[in-house]
Amino acid sequence: MNWYIKVIKNYAVFNGRARRKEYWWFVFINALIVALLREGGSNELAGIYQLAVLLPLIGVTIRRMHDVGRSGWMWLVPVVNIILTLVDGDIGDNRFGPDPKAGER
Repeated sequence: MNWYIKVIKNYAVFNGRARRKEYWWFVFINALIVALLREGGSNELAGIYQLAVLLPLIGVTIRRMHDVGRSGWMWLVPVVNIILTLVDGDIGDNRFGPDPKAGER
């Protein structure tokens, strides 16, 4: 849950890097919340929620692209963006910022 809250707090941050764990936990919790809202019969509320988290999702996706050394615009390229979210980030600093796993390696 900490990863989800971290992304929400940085909702409009498009620079820096986001590791895989941060990205995928955010995506997983979003999918879970939307599924629960729809299961409860509230498609309208699910739609409002999805609009509310659109900017944080774009931000974390751009930071994820930066972690693998790519431009943030790569999130717009279908299939490639999914592959890039799955690969491990660059080891050490890159042109987008310090390694978010620096203390763990």
